[in-house]
Amino acid sequence: MMTNLFSSFDPSTQCLSMNWLSTFLLILILPVSFWFIPSRFNMMWMVVMNLIHKEFKIIIGPKMKGMTLMFTSLFTLIIMNNFMGLFPYIFTSTSHLVMTLSLSLPLWLSFMIYGWFNNTIHMLAHLVPQGTPSILMPFMVCIETISNIIRPGTLAVRLTANMIAGHLLMTLLGNTGSHMTLIMINLLIVTQILLLILESAVAIIQSYVFSILSTLYSKEVY
Repeated sequence: MMTNLFSSFDPSTQCLSMNWLSTFLLILILPVSFWFIPSRFNMMWMVVMNLIHKEFKIIIGPKMKGMTLMFTSLFTLIIMNNFMGLFPYIFTSTSHLVMTLSLSLPLWLSFMIYGWFNNTIHMLAHLVPQGTPSILMPFMVCIETISNIIRPGTLAVRLTANMIAGHLLMTLLGNTGSHMTLIMINLLIVTQILLLILESAVAIIQSYVFSILSTLYSKEVY
């Protein structure tokens, strides 16, 4: 039973997996941004991007110019993949640690390399929070070091777990439909619609959380 449930998250075992190509379906939407008269979807998306850009710009500050483009691109990639996973027969690539770790680990590693090579004293100061008693300083250094090392893992697992949890719940409820009465099926459909709305909200929130935490981590290295 559990194997059948999780099989919906299995990528294809062929030489060239067509499922992973769904990650790049966003490229098909890109030409829309070059239309002479923008569509309503394009105008709405530009408003969202401007809001996200302003949010990231406030966090990053004036020192690191151009980094907002990287984080808005990251937000766009994750939110598109999260939303596409809600459609039938489309592979949810963000439900795999291979995808999420490939996003979080290089970002975190590049921040750490930049911080320790260019702002070593500043990075060492981050290991001891302000106001820590002298006797607790060695323990705080260990705790802060561990919490810093597990950051890419927590980013990746948070996104993956949230994507898997909602899909599994919808699959579990959908599999019970054949054993229900007509009234219960109607209730099941209403519940599935509400869950789909909830999953849409989770898709937006998790993409925002992933990108905003990455932005906060980059803020600490300079």
